[in-house]
Amino acid sequence: DEEWPEAEKAEKLARGAALKWASGVFYCPEKLEGLGQYRSRETQRNSSIQSRLKSTVQSYLEGVSTGLEQLQLAAQEVQSVCQDLGAARWALLDSADRFQGLQQMRALMAEHVQLASVVQVLPQLFSVHEVFSHTLQLLHGQHLLEAHAELMMMEHLRDDILSRLHLRGLSSAQATVLSYFSGLQELNESLAKQLWDIVGSSLRLVREDPVLFVTAVRIIEREEKRDDALLLEATFLPPGRPKGWRQKFYHVLQETITGARFHAARMDAEGPGLARHLAALQKDIVSELCVVKDLMVQCVPAHYNILSICTATYHRALTSHLQDMLREDLDKQALFLLLEWALCVYHSPQMMGHPDLLPEVDISALGPLMSPELVDQTERKYVVKVKASVLEWMQRTLEVEFKEWFREEEPETDHQGFFQSALPVIVMQMLNENIQVASLITESLQQKVYNMALEELEAFLGRLREALVQCGKEHQKDRTIPKYYVSYLLAMLNNNLALSSSVSSLHPNPARREVPTSLQAALDRTQKKACQLLMEELLLDLQPLYLQLSSRKWLSGSQLVSSMCEVIDKYTKDFSRVRKPIFMLLLTESELLVVSQYLRALMQKKMVCKSEEERGQLCDRLLQDASQLRELFCGLGLDQSQQCLEAVLALRELICLKDPALLSLEVLGFITKYPDVSDEHITTLLDLRGDVSKEVRHMVLEMMAQHPQVLPESYRPIFSTILIPAPELPFCLRKGKCA
Repeated sequence: DEEWPEAEKAEKLARGAALKWASGVFYCPEKLEGLGQYRSRETQRNSSIQSRLKSTVQSYLEGVSTGLEQLQLAAQEVQSVCQDLGAARWALLDSADRFQGLQQMRALMAEHVQLASVVQVLPQLFSVHEVFSHTLQLLHGQHLLEAHAELMMMEHLRDDILSRLHLRGLSSAQATVLSYFSGLQELNESLAKQLWDIVGSSLRLVREDPVLFVTAVRIIEREEKRDDALLLEATFLPPGRPKGWRQKFYHVLQETITGARFHAARMDAEGPGLARHLAALQKDIVSELCVVKDLMVQCVPAHYNILSICTATYHRALTSHLQDMLREDLDKQALFLLLEWALCVYHSPQMMGHPDLLPEVDISALGPLMSPELVDQTERKYVVKVKASVLEWMQRTLEVEFKEWFREEEPETDHQGFFQSALPVIVMQMLNENIQVASLITESLQQKVYNMALEELEAFLGRLREALVQCGKEHQKDRTIPKYYVSYLLAMLNNNLALSSSVSSLHPNPARREVPTSLQAALDRTQKKACQLLMEELLLDLQPLYLQLSSRKWLSGSQLVSSMCEVIDKYTKDFSRVRKPIFMLLLTESELLVVSQYLRALMQKKMVCKSEEERGQLCDRLLQDASQLRELFCGLGLDQSQQCLEAVLALRELICLKDPALLSLEVLGFITKYPDVSDEHITTLLDLRGDVSKEVRHMVLEMMAQHPQVLPESYRPIFSTILIPAPELPFCLRKGKCA
């Protein structure tokens, strides 16, 4: 049991399992009747298992017996071999002295082999210089394949000798060999020169005589295979290897392409010279790429990818060439040509997208000729040049316009009889043409030119206002110069309106036609300045009449306002030569001028009513004058709601008020309606009445201080433009003649 604990454990497990099975089977009494059957069955089963076990053990024992016999035989054979090896060892020890003589034999044998090798190559060595001469003759006769074959044979002979010397460590002898084969260097250089000359003329040769070009390519491929083989061996690399002639082929081809087109003498970068240069580049590049695609591709191996390399070379060369040209100080025409050529022509069907080049030439793989940064920089340069040109043309146009203002004839008229000049047409045509030209390149350039055009137009309007002011100064010196001063001011108003209506058409995007705020403000300032000069001219004619206002003669009755109406009517006839929006503006400004000057004349303290009768006369005169002026302006087309004459009638109510004690309420209503009225204005009006005591005056002014007014946004100032003359200070000394 101690030797076989697993057997004991297995027996216990078997007994337990049998007991469990028997207790389960014979648990019921009726199952005991089949006890005999179970016993016989289990007996048979045990007998079967024991027979199988005996058979297995028997076969195992037989195998063990056979193995022992084989091991015994093997041990006997090993013992026999050991005895034989021992005998051989003693035999070798006995013959060791004889091996010393074999060592000398081995050295002699090696020397014999070397001498035999030398004897074999001696004829070739003796003929080296003769082969050199023959190879040189073949090269001169352009028999390149034969010359290259002999050259490779000589190189192989030299390399074989150098390799053997290298393996035996005889590096000192390599210099002698190299000196002996020094002619190989000259032959290599001569062959290479001819090869690169052929490659440099490849585009011509593939059309005229492709055989020579194909020969050069075959020689280059031979050398490449030789380079690859030597690099794979990695034991000894002969001098001059690897030659790398395939890379040299690419380099020479690229240098030929760039040198022929882009390293020439400096061409004319302005005017027609640049256009001819770009047209020649376009034609020649397409032609040469067609030659590469149709002919050269067939003369070189497919892995050369010669068409892609030539295309990429042209692309890089053109990129560099454009950058070189853009470093020059080019005019706007040259900059436009370069932008158009690089951004529009280059990828078009007229050049790299030519049908003869597709589909082998992939346009999308070429990329842009100019980087986005360079395009933006060039566009800005172009805009600067265009700006200078536009400025010059606008200045010249303004000078011509200024001279026309002093002509002895009226300005031109359109088919409706409105005054005008060619200025807006010239300016807008100039700006529009530049914007349209820029649209042929890119949207960004068009937007840049558009922005520049608006800036220049705004600056031009500023210079135009200065010219109007200068013309006005000349006219103030002598009102007969210019002769048709008013007519040309009216023409300028029409021109300004034409510019204002045309500016929106300049925008590149039809959906966005708004006028920038700053430009609209410049147009408004120009219009305002022309209107101001016209109103000043009108005031000069009305001023003598206003000087007669606020006098006893005027109060007693005169034709003063009738004369004013005649002057106004004369000017409005001139105003009819402008378009309706401007006409209504001038009419409104004229009415405001008439009213403000009328009120100014009343407040000059020239007259004070001495009695109630004079106040009545003043009220009647004010009513008659206001009614006559209102009738005039209504007849001219100015609606009563747009007139300022109501201020005269409101002032009349202040004067007509019979009870001075009620002036506070009346003045409150007056300042509410006209919030730009000041204390000085009210004081002057109270003085005009002539019956206002100091207490009432103080009460009115105190009421005004308690009710400060704020000007509404839409209010048109009337009284704020009227200045009240300062009161005269009393003179402390009595008047008398100076001593």
